[in-house]
Amino acid sequence: MNIENIKSVYFVGAGGIGMSALIRYFLSKGKTVAGYDRTPSELTERLIVEGAQIHYEENVDLIPQPCKDKDTTLVVFTPAIPHDHRELAYFRQNGFEIHKRAQVLGLITRGSKALCVAGTHGKTTTSTMAAHLLHQSHVGCTAFLGGISKNYGTNLLLSADSPYTVIEADEFDRSFHWLSPYMSVITATDPDHLDIYGTKEAYLESFRHYTTLIQPGGALIIHTGLEMKPDVQPGVRTYTYSRTEGDFHAENIRIGGGEIVIDFVAPDTRINDIRLGVPVSINIENGVAAMALAHLNGATDEEIRQGMASFGGVDRRFDFRLKTDRLVLLSDYAHHPAEIAQSVKSIRELYSDRKITAIFQPHLYTRTRDFYKDFADSLSLLDEVILTEIYPAREEPIPGVSSQLIYDNLRPGIEKYICPKKDLLNFLATKSFQVVIVLGAGDLDNYIPEIIKILH
Repeated sequence: MNIENIKSVYFVGAGGIGMSALIRYFLSKGKTVAGYDRTPSELTERLIVEGAQIHYEENVDLIPQPCKDKDTTLVVFTPAIPHDHRELAYFRQNGFEIHKRAQVLGLITRGSKALCVAGTHGKTTTSTMAAHLLHQSHVGCTAFLGGISKNYGTNLLLSADSPYTVIEADEFDRSFHWLSPYMSVITATDPDHLDIYGTKEAYLESFRHYTTLIQPGGALIIHTGLEMKPDVQPGVRTYTYSRTEGDFHAENIRIGGGEIVIDFVAPDTRINDIRLGVPVSINIENGVAAMALAHLNGATDEEIRQGMASFGGVDRRFDFRLKTDRLVLLSDYAHHPAEIAQSVKSIRELYSDRKITAIFQPHLYTRTRDFYKDFADSLSLLDEVILTEIYPAREEPIPGVSSQLIYDNLRPGIEKYICPKKDLLNFLATKSFQVVIVLGAGDLDNYIPEIIKILH
């Protein structure tokens, strides 16, 4: 199907962050856009205001009439939707064109120079940072992001004339195999999504295959020391990066007084005294990768310096929600053990003399089953841990798999609690805190306004 011939687009799973960027894209093209999601959220309500018709009941009768014409309607679904979903079944039985989100993203961006950021973690911040650097420079870009940029209040940036599209390339369900990168960053390949891949080897193989998709004339910018071995086509340049070594890296790192200032070193330039707009140490590494992408695609040194200083961050990525002398509250989407360890280390650097508490909601039964010891090790870097029950997302419970597995493996001596989500607010009201971080990819973030009221 030619995307230009489509009159209406229907989204099954409209509230996902990746889906919402596509919804905004098709609204910007003047299409009729509608969809289903299981629960209302701040994001779905925003999309309704922007013109999408979204409902929350699995009901074929609620699908708007324009979306029932199979010749002019494209149906987009997310892999998180159950296979037997009634609306999806209706579209299948009636011969509609049905694509996964990643396929549609691949189709839309095929004619542009796709600048993709892949990796187990760091990809949302790095891609949003790269998009900001290019968007505020003379180069410009369109961007499909996996988080809400605080600079722009959205996860979609549009440019009428830039040839570049920045894309967060997601390895879940091998989604990133639908893309045709011009350049790509790979941030990390710590195994994840073993419910899909089965083994670490299959996970790493998926990344190897992804590197074969980078177009000749383009480039791969890969973190040093990764276990995966890239397999690029002839004519694709390969660069390395990290915090302190590689073709792109940082030098003269200055951390203190709530600021981080670095010098950026590239093979053919050096940009001194770059101030990080979001001063957490993990953003040194994310920033090096984002600056490498921007530099290779024509942003000037001064544009890069200004862009890094003005970067406002991403919702739920090391996101300061309350900052007083008495109390600091952050929200962070970290939901993999390696991400949590990075997050905690970054907080420790900023608040070395304070008690640090995490409220963690594990995400998925399979991930908890596969990594509960690693979760316990990462969370043991904290002073205090409050665990809620597992957020199931697309999964059914697995016998014997609960937050208790993590709880039982935390280091001796740590303050630890298990608290059902429904009792969490009452429990927090009985305690005092210094630095609190709400961790996980589930729905605890919805509680943060209430948590702020209780703790403030």
